Amino acid sequence: MSTATYDQIEIDDMTFHPDSQLFTYPCPCGDRFEILIDDMVDGEDIAVCPSCSLMIDVIFEPEDLIEYFEQAGMKPPAELSITA
Repeated sequence: MSTATYDQIEIDDMTFHPDSQLFTYPCPCGDRFEILIDDMVDGEDIAVCPSCSLMIDVIFEPEDLIEYFEQAGMKPPAELSITA
């Protein structure tokens, strides 16, 4: 299933909020795109804006999430800690 998105954004360009475990990025409507780190671990890569119909693709590798779990003071899930 292909979803039309507004843009593709690198995870490094998003803001991570350790207290809520939420990544955000400004939306043109004035609100912000949002995606939870746990959803990203589960394979989700679409951040949505709660105020409008726009969505963005978040570009990341699963191992990129480890540092954000550490920022939130949480242990990364085991599947992220596996190295090839």
